[in-house]
Amino acid sequence: MAFFDMPLDQLEVYRPDVYEPSDFDAFWSKTLSEVRSYPLNAIFEPVDYGLQTVETFDVTFSGYAGQPIKGWFIIPSNQTTPLPCVVEYIGYGGGRSFATDWLLWASMGFAHLVMDTRGQGTTWSPGHTPDPEPDGSNPHYPGFMTRGILNPTTYYYRRVFSDAVRAVETAQSHPAVDGNRIAVTGGSQGGGIALATSGLSPSVSVAMPDVPFLCHYRRATEITASFPYEEIAQYCKTHRDKVDAVFNTLGYFDGINFAKRAGAKALFSVGLMDEICPPSTVYAAYNHFKGEKQISVWRYNHHEGGGTYQTVEKTKFLRALWG
Repeated sequence: MAFFDMPLDQLEVYRPDVYEPSDFDAFWSKTLSEVRSYPLNAIFEPVDYGLQTVETFDVTFSGYAGQPIKGWFIIPSNQTTPLPCVVEYIGYGGGRSFATDWLLWASMGFAHLVMDTRGQGTTWSPGHTPDPEPDGSNPHYPGFMTRGILNPTTYYYRRVFSDAVRAVETAQSHPAVDGNRIAVTGGSQGGGIALATSGLSPSVSVAMPDVPFLCHYRRATEITASFPYEEIAQYCKTHRDKVDAVFNTLGYFDGINFAKRAGAKALFSVGLMDEICPPSTVYAAYNHFKGEKQISVWRYNHHEGGGTYQTVEKTKFLRALWG
């Protein structure tokens, strides 16, 4: 696909007003208070993959409703002082796979916690965390975007974002981690989760969302027919009388509303030909982001964004901040 969204000069100033529920802060304060009523129960079990320069741990911690969430924790071998930690979230449909897939940040001298995404991990990498759906779910379009979407208390991403905040707290609980130096990152869905976490957790000091998903839902569903946003459009196509309820719920989960509350230092990325997460949806979140920020623009790229080029940009960004 060629350029289909706004020209770059318009994107750079695109700061739309989006629906924000009047009880947005109260909703998330209550949600996280309920989540924290369960013990964190963070467990780090050593796993031997034959690696010589890093130590790997199979992680389990209590997420939403106290349910067990899996992850990986990786640190440089023989570390002696608390380290900055990168907490990473995974793209749509993917799971945590194996610790051998996540060696970059520990190789740079940082601690690294990778959160498995509940219910996912069957599309392109294996996952190990179920989603018990304790609050029930409405009929939904295949995928995750419309699970429980008729009420914010039952929506799937309420559980995921709660898990993500607990992942940060799990990282902070480990003695190898400097709890004052926490970064969150991820691409696509992972970028959207990182953005939400940076708005929900004051502990996050750095955010690096790549081509973030889960932002500016209404515009996304109106300008692209690509999945996963198309799941929402297809649901609304079938359930014509539920459109208002759908977008009322999504107001509690829009990356723009989290961006307004995020005080971290941020490095975003965007692909100007991205038909999955349209550039205007990324810029809408970026331009509302409260903290100090910069964005890498990949003019001729689609949803892959900068790929390994962006990875290099992120390593430079963190090295400049944390040495």
